[in-house]
Amino acid sequence: MNTPEKKSFLFAIIVAFGGFIFGLDAAVISGTVRFITEEFGLDELQVGTVVSAPGLGVLFALPLASFVCNRYGRKASLILVAALYLVSAVTSAIAPSFLTLVAARFVGGLAFCSLTLAAMYIGEVAPANWRGKLVATNQINIVVGLSGAYFVNLLILNASDSGAGWVQAIGIEQYTWRWMLGSEIVPAIIWLGLLFLVPESPRWLVFKGREGDARKALERIGYSDQIEQEIKSIKSSMVGHEDEPLVKQLGELFSPRLRMVVIVAFTFAVVQQATGINAILFYAPTVFEQLGGGTDTAFVQAVWVGVVSVIFTFLSLAFVDRAGRRPMVIVGLLWVITSLLVCTYGFKSAEYTLTSDSLVELQEHLEDPSLLEPMVGSVYGSDIEFKRALEETLGEEVARAKSSELIEQAVDINNNLILFGVLSFIAAFQFSIGPIMWVVFSEIFPTSIRGAAIPAFVLISSVTSYIVQMFFPWQLSNMGAGDIFLTYAGFVAVGFVVIVPLLPETKNLTIEQIQAKLKI
Repeated sequence: MNTPEKKSFLFAIIVAFGGFIFGLDAAVISGTVRFITEEFGLDELQVGTVVSAPGLGVLFALPLASFVCNRYGRKASLILVAALYLVSAVTSAIAPSFLTLVAARFVGGLAFCSLTLAAMYIGEVAPANWRGKLVATNQINIVVGLSGAYFVNLLILNASDSGAGWVQAIGIEQYTWRWMLGSEIVPAIIWLGLLFLVPESPRWLVFKGREGDARKALERIGYSDQIEQEIKSIKSSMVGHEDEPLVKQLGELFSPRLRMVVIVAFTFAVVQQATGINAILFYAPTVFEQLGGGTDTAFVQAVWVGVVSVIFTFLSLAFVDRAGRRPMVIVGLLWVITSLLVCTYGFKSAEYTLTSDSLVELQEHLEDPSLLEPMVGSVYGSDIEFKRALEETLGEEVARAKSSELIEQAVDINNNLILFGVLSFIAAFQFSIGPIMWVVFSEIFPTSIRGAAIPAFVLISSVTSYIVQMFFPWQLSNMGAGDIFLTYAGFVAVGFVVIVPLLPETKNLTIEQIQAKLKI
């Protein structure tokens, strides 16, 4: 590895550490759902509002991110979002009410544009033969953060149940969910400090006419003997692409020469989130509670989601510049569809039956289990039928609060098949469309409009993600798990049909060569 590769790798790792903060912030909420539901007395849509609040925040942040990163630079924008992560983590941990918690997590969502900014920055400082790997480090840090969140949640849950004196002394037992959300504070402080060490993007500096500063930035990255060559290459790619207003940049996306690029980017943006990935990641224990293992088992199974995510993201990093973007996306999408259909079959074949022994087991969880006697012996062919019967018998609030224990006693399901399907889906996503979308976004847009184009399409992806997050609890209560997974599979299948004929191969090409290949 030569000097530019070493330096760009170091700076990419620092910038991509924001992905770790994102992953931690995104997944840590999954362990709090049960606790905040009980503490604040939330219904399904209110739970969705809390979990999806960052998804709403990022919808407001992304248009502003375009302006800020083009006006003030990539580095200043990253420092700002790191500060927002820190503010969100502190206020979420001490939130006294449902609305305060929503507002605190909304602030965190304003920082979620860090993913866009990181991909943009890394794509602009990385050598062509390392760009795929370095942009993918952003996704690696995301999944490491996700995995870390599931481990943290499990450790805090186990500690809260231990009854140890030190646990009671620092309030983990009483404030379990607050400790989970507060686990983000220290990493956020570290990232904020490290960002002051990275140089500004040389491409942005040249684009702004600051060639002297660009030379200094290139020297810091390690291009001591190639600075003038790099400056010339960057300038040549910008001929005819002046620093245009944001509205004009967005308008250029609708020009005929960018039509194919726009279709590819739009399909990526929708399909990546329409897979339902964030329903699984942000509600992992809730999903696994549907398998009947109980809360503790669900938290352990959620840890496996994190482990599989890390393993297959590393595999994606290893293959992205060897196999290429296109074949990995094609194989990955087919893999995603198959995995989702396995989950669909598993949930569709489940049955739910309460027995007299079940009522005995439920005595420690329900004040009056005898209320369930009319349901004993009845066979329910879906989770929806079973939940509706529970609501009619126990009342909506009790049925919702004790759903994990009730499902555990009643369900007859092939949980190993579904667990395999879920983990296979996670593997497929993290191997293919998860990280590769960011690689493609960092490559296919001209430098002159990248600051507007990438946030614009990530905004589309974020709207899709927000809808998935917001309505998943409601869907689980009204559609059932089987139909949810079937819906996700259908969206991915449509995306597959659209993207396969159009997706170009961009591995090992410079940004200038990619523009020439796409005739833009």
